[in-house]
Amino acid sequence: MLTDKLPPALIVGGDHGCLSIARSLGSAGIPVYAINPRQSVVRYSRFCRWIDLPDSNAIGTEAWAAYLLGHESNHLRGAVLLAASDEAIELIAEHRQSFTEKFTLDLSNPEAQLCMLDKLCTYRAAQAAGVPTPRFWVADTREQVEKLEGELIFPLILKPILGHKFSRKFTGSYAVAHRFDELLNAFDAVCCAGIRTFLVEMIPGPDDKLCSYYTYMDEDGKNLIDFTKRVIRRYPMSMGGSTYHITDYVPDIQELGLALFRHVGLRGVANVEFKLDKRDGKLKLIECNARFTAADCLLVASGLNLPLLVYNRLTGRAQAASSRYRMGMRLWKPDGDFAAYRQLNKMGLLTFRAWIRSILHRQIFPVFRWNDPLPGIINGIRLVRYAWSRFGLSKLVRRSGTAPLQVACLRRVSPSLSASRVTGDIVTMLNRRRSGNTNPMGDRNGP
Repeated sequence: MLTDKLPPALIVGGDHGCLSIARSLGSAGIPVYAINPRQSVVRYSRFCRWIDLPDSNAIGTEAWAAYLLGHESNHLRGAVLLAASDEAIELIAEHRQSFTEKFTLDLSNPEAQLCMLDKLCTYRAAQAAGVPTPRFWVADTREQVEKLEGELIFPLILKPILGHKFSRKFTGSYAVAHRFDELLNAFDAVCCAGIRTFLVEMIPGPDDKLCSYYTYMDEDGKNLIDFTKRVIRRYPMSMGGSTYHITDYVPDIQELGLALFRHVGLRGVANVEFKLDKRDGKLKLIECNARFTAADCLLVASGLNLPLLVYNRLTGRAQAASSRYRMGMRLWKPDGDFAAYRQLNKMGLLTFRAWIRSILHRQIFPVFRWNDPLPGIINGIRLVRYAWSRFGLSKLVRRSGTAPLQVACLRRVSPSLSASRVTGDIVTMLNRRRSGNTNPMGDRNGP
């Protein structure tokens, strides 16, 4: 056992979410360790002690499990183990008994956590709990998709059952098809990669109809905190990651979220995302996460320090939880939101003046902090290098006269390519190959 007065926290997985947890706990004087991919910016935080795993043939969670279960981690015996990614949820659920003997684990119902990880299980559980969902269809083969042609509604989302497995081979969280032939092409590509999916109706309406509810479910299924936020923009529009959030009161979202959590018996950290369907005025399920997320820093800045609440409960330092938080707090990702502005501007939906007005507020940034600047500096350098590589690629494509490839080209992507994209310019690596660059992975210096 460590002799420090406060047992350490050991964060597994995640990127910006892991960084937020490290800052929240580290600022309270708690020793923080992190196991994460090497490119994660949390390794540069002054609030975190980075664990550099020894060279091993194992990759990803296999290496994490070997370290956590091996002798090398004995100096961390008794540490509070926290999951900040889907991979970490799977890892802890698989080895929960062994980890319990060595670390302090958060309150959990592994079966419910794994159901929330499985998007199809989540949607079926929501239906059973009376929580509205978009229409969805299950098809495991191309022939089954073809039989559904008369029922499908476009645009349609090809949603992976396990999102983290999809993200290992494709960029983004899912594929969007606007026509049936696009759907078949994307389905073929994803099936070739061994990713199971199902088909989900895309709810119409702007991205600011997206909203989320966060809480912590105790041993008796009681929600200890309540927090809601809305999305202002995301990029790419209607399918990308959120670039701008705001804390706000959202009617009915708490009731729906708790109905789902209690139906599956979820315990511990929980959050769920909905979108308001303007056709019937109902909030409809998008996804659920039984872990900390990248937006955790917004909760902390708004007055709800969720990581510290969890840590205090697990170490016997429990204190009264409060659901009072500041409204109108904003989380802004400058680079992504500028890209969102450009897309909306080209569509005539957002002027430059309106965009400037929308960001003239006190902002919280996912990476940069004045009291912990190095992660933000490293992230900025990576963005510059990435932008430069993309600029060079654009010039190369223009000289060669190669038109951007569509989703159909994904059917010819080699399975060995682990960074292929699903829509639009997401397959630019194929443009490199057509323009004479024989390196299919392109520039390895991106973020």
